[in-house]
Amino acid sequence: MERIDLDKFAETFSTAIELSSVALGGTICSVSDEFFAEAFHLLQVEPAPSLKGQFGPKGALFSGWETRRHNPTFDWCIIKLGSPGSVFGFDVDTAHFNGNEAPEVSVEGLYSDDSTAPTSTDSRWKEILPKVGLGPSSRHLFKIPPTSSINYVKLNMYPDGGIARFRVYGLVTPILPKDPNTIFDIAHVFAGGRVVFISDQHFGVGSNLILPGRGKDMGDGWETKRSREKGHKDWAIVKLGAPGILSHTEVDTAHFKGNFPESCELHAIYSQDLIPTKPDDQWTLILPRTKLGPHKQHQFQLENVSNIAFTHVKVTIYPDGGLKRLRIFGKQQGPTTTESASSVVQSEASSLTVPDPSIASPQIPSSIISSPSIPALALTAEAFAPFGQVVQAYSDLNAVPNPRNTRITGANQGTAVKFHKLAPVLSSYPSDTSAAGGLSVYRCKPIELSEGNWAVKLLERHPFTNQAFIPMGAGVADGLEDPGNRYLVVVAKNGGDDKPDLETLRAFVATTGQGIVYDTGIWHHPMAALDGPIDFTCVENQIGNGSPLDCEIVELDGTIGGYKVVKVPNKDA
Repeated sequence: MERIDLDKFAETFSTAIELSSVALGGTICSVSDEFFAEAFHLLQVEPAPSLKGQFGPKGALFSGWETRRHNPTFDWCIIKLGSPGSVFGFDVDTAHFNGNEAPEVSVEGLYSDDSTAPTSTDSRWKEILPKVGLGPSSRHLFKIPPTSSINYVKLNMYPDGGIARFRVYGLVTPILPKDPNTIFDIAHVFAGGRVVFISDQHFGVGSNLILPGRGKDMGDGWETKRSREKGHKDWAIVKLGAPGILSHTEVDTAHFKGNFPESCELHAIYSQDLIPTKPDDQWTLILPRTKLGPHKQHQFQLENVSNIAFTHVKVTIYPDGGLKRLRIFGKQQGPTTTESASSVVQSEASSLTVPDPSIASPQIPSSIISSPSIPALALTAEAFAPFGQVVQAYSDLNAVPNPRNTRITGANQGTAVKFHKLAPVLSSYPSDTSAAGGLSVYRCKPIELSEGNWAVKLLERHPFTNQAFIPMGAGVADGLEDPGNRYLVVVAKNGGDDKPDLETLRAFVATTGQGIVYDTGIWHHPMAALDGPIDFTCVENQIGNGSPLDCEIVELDGTIGGYKVVKVPNKDA
């Protein structure tokens, strides 16, 4: 056991995972006594506040675990960790306990796959932190040799008293899919992901980025201080749970409404170091700088990732602000065997080394390369911006995209809210044509998927007009069911040869509460209902006599690269 000075915390534990945290699912299983203050406080994320001068029916109030006086033996608390893992350190905090702090503690650990928690007398408990002394109202850091994978710890305090917070540090035992073709969040903390570097974390710590769920408020995300410097940026580096071939990302700004980043970009690299030290120009750009919106899950397809394995992803935000979560979806490279967490900790106990420049991202064997495919991601205004506009209402007026430029007013004597000019109606036909605007209705039958896949075999564009499609539900007037059906939007930019650039092909899943507007000249597939029939109102300008000025169609027959396969998520996913 080694005591760690508080000013050495960052270099000792900054890349570790707080396995006991309630944010990971850590729970109190049983406790010998909690007469004055309940043990659940031990696992709370926030530092213990002072409750000085506040009293309850049993005495002074404390944010922590406090037992009765005069225990002839010792008190104990059994904790189930949020994830099994290798433990190598502890933070025992007696904040605000002064004169009633626990004088000494020890810690035991075990692994159990039983459905019931172990008892205090279970024969499997092994001491992992010997009895150590504590002091009043202070943090006490301890480092131990990495354990094997455990999922329970027992905190013993001698003989009684109070502890404000108890944090168990280590590395998660990764949970990885057995099928190498499974797409999953390879940066998630339960997959073994770790945030290994943060440029700034003034308001919220970077390790929150890979936690489960979407959190409860701004306090459990990553937030940097405001910058007044022109060209400023902040960044975080995530070490993936395993080397992987990446597919798409989710950048979540939940709860960040007036302080979300203006934009972000992602880079990736393959490195054998915990924190890569290669220069910026050796990182691969996988998401160009893209605007973000408030309080929203943004999904983006990644670029430059075909058949290349990466180990680290760097998210850069401009100029500052807050992100709640970062999800990096991909599939694991090669076999699903992984090093034990304890061996990883042991190898990282030595000082970092400069990466060998000869180490490059390995090419993936052709035998595991599947047919070309793209993921169908949730439609948002930010992700669709390169191709057009999304037309929809928002229940939270503080979560509207482009909040500084979107005018919102009350309407209809207070019975409605109006979102002004979410998309323009444009036309640039030659002056000698008789093009005119109008409304049409398309009744669309659902497309047929094959195991969730759908082949894109043609694209069309309208060279002189933008085109809007507004879903009207599933033909309710005709007795059709499920007005909540989804539809698929497939788009691509124009290439240098005046044909679709299939490298820019993107797919989105929209709901019937969202309309879309294709920009003039954007290639797209005709409307494709997914779960059932949908009626669409189409708003466009056209000549209407079959002229190629109205519509150009290209079949993806191999002459421009062949068709693409869209992977459509299950409706209940």
